[in-house]
Amino acid sequence: MLRLLKAWFVFCLLFPGVFSCTSSEKTVQKSLPNIVWIMLEDWGYQLSCYGEPGIHTPNIDKVAAEGIRYTQSFATSPVCSPSRSAMMTGFYQNYIRAHQHRTKKGESGFRKAPLPYGIKPFTRILQQKGYFTCFMKPSRKTDLNFTFDGDIYEGKDWSEREEGQPFFAQVTFGGTHRRWQRDTLDPIDITEVVLPSYYPQTDLAKRDWANGLEAAQIVDRQVGQLLDRLESEGLTDNTLVFIVGDNGRCMPRGKQFLYDGGIQVPIIARWPGKINAGTVSDAMVMTIDITKTILDVAGAQSAHPLHGQNLLEDEINDRKYIFAARDKMDSTHDAMRAIRSAKYKLIHNLMPERAYCQFNRYKEENYPVLALLNVMNLKGELTSVQASFMASTKPEYELYDLEHDPFELNNLADNVEFIDVRQELLTELNRWREWINDQGVSPEFRNGGWPSDYPTRTLEEWETHLKGFEPWVFRKPGSKMKHPYHKR
Repeated sequence: MLRLLKAWFVFCLLFPGVFSCTSSEKTVQKSLPNIVWIMLEDWGYQLSCYGEPGIHTPNIDKVAAEGIRYTQSFATSPVCSPSRSAMMTGFYQNYIRAHQHRTKKGESGFRKAPLPYGIKPFTRILQQKGYFTCFMKPSRKTDLNFTFDGDIYEGKDWSEREEGQPFFAQVTFGGTHRRWQRDTLDPIDITEVVLPSYYPQTDLAKRDWANGLEAAQIVDRQVGQLLDRLESEGLTDNTLVFIVGDNGRCMPRGKQFLYDGGIQVPIIARWPGKINAGTVSDAMVMTIDITKTILDVAGAQSAHPLHGQNLLEDEINDRKYIFAARDKMDSTHDAMRAIRSAKYKLIHNLMPERAYCQFNRYKEENYPVLALLNVMNLKGELTSVQASFMASTKPEYELYDLEHDPFELNNLADNVEFIDVRQELLTELNRWREWINDQGVSPEFRNGGWPSDYPTRTLEEWETHLKGFEPWVFRKPGSKMKHPYHKR
């Protein structure tokens, strides 16, 4: 269908006036779909349409039921600013030198720079095609690791566009980002949740998980309000809607890491009459594919070939691998690369000498379960599987059979039965790294960042830190309690 649509655009350009829809530029614009890109911050497959127990997200589920839901969908980075930089351009973040999270203007060694190779934010390309672009409330956080002249978006609401003008609107919902507001309308009991086995199965861990699910329910109602507006303004039928996460869930082994918990994000799309309702796809897809899809649908083209593929074309089903990279997180220096197929994942830890849980202020101030893990680890109370993530060093390679080990717990990298699998994946990973001109790890980077001493606190300090979290985690819905470790 999309090939026919693209061919139609080309025909119209070559033979203007053959059809009435090409009689003027404004008429052509009216034939273009509106596009709404809904971003969920720090959120993975923890939605009821993906089978997550305990949660109720009827509005997002409705979009999935009326469109397509991808079940093998991933971000290119496990944290927001590199991931968003990739999505905003359609190129892997390392390729455009936007891979160091929380790059500050003027920070030595990590200065933001203009995009290379003549690459532009895709919104600029849409504007050249006649689209009105806007970044709407409730959040206008762009969080991009590159500099640019002027504004990336033209306005703050699609109501500002000219009559009949197609629009692109990005709407980011930050409620799924920590701190997690509790849901007064539909609280979730801890007996309803199911924790991955790599977390301690305690009431605190379950309550923290349930609080995140409640925050997602609140966001779901906000999504519903946006969808209702599209319907009330008569825009639903001519609007392509995407729902996507920018990176995985903000929990240990999630955000900032290349396990599925950190890079697996929902990708859901609805386009009445163009996408069959109730479609479920197991194609290997990435968030940068959305960028390519949007430009193709708009009949627009980047001057530099995009790294993503069109989600609505059959070729997407032929992809064998997705790739992801993790680099600096705030001032925590570490570097990892990953390749994933439907069956296997290989992670190359470029700095194996550093602990997974080396100091990171964001995680230590926001993750109650990280404090719990540290306390239990220092007391020797974790299982061997749970304790492996708390080790003082990492293996250089991690290989997982995802069909039999979806939580990525049994490292097969040194198993002789999987040597051929490891070598095949490593060859493909290195080929990708060369293609994106991956700079790897310099001596300065390896020796820099926050202190890498581990453990980062004594047992007594971690116990005190954990006690500070407990009232916050167990607070009642509607509580006005202040976060224990946030100054604002």
